[in-house]
Amino acid sequence: MTSLCNRLPRYNSSMNLDDLVCYCFHVPYRKLVHYCRREKPRVASQLSDCGGAGTGCGWCIPFLKKLFEQESGRSGSKPLDQVNPQDYAAQRAEYIRAGHGTPPPSAQPPPAKEP
Repeated sequence: MTSLCNRLPRYNSSMNLDDLVCYCFHVPYRKLVHYCRREKPRVASQLSDCGGAGTGCGWCIPFLKKLFEQESGRSGSKPLDQVNPQDYAAQRAEYIRAGHGTPPPSAQPPPAKEP
């Protein structure tokens, strides 16, 4: 049986390993990748055991699912290959403003809305 999350992705995207994926609990991309390599989760929801990722406002859940698929060999695409850190944060802010999720009090606040 092939072990899940057994390889590091190639980082050719605008995001880098130290950029935050989960702003609610301050979980960077690097921590999630290493969690996959070390713990070998069987389902995407187990990534929440990595610092609580995905359990706050919910914005990062689709990314976590894509990361799991990539690391488990189920997908060839990179989860953050189409976004830079500023766009990712701005999209999260819009998600929260639209009422789709409520971050915990300890979460990094979304950037101010541009006029």
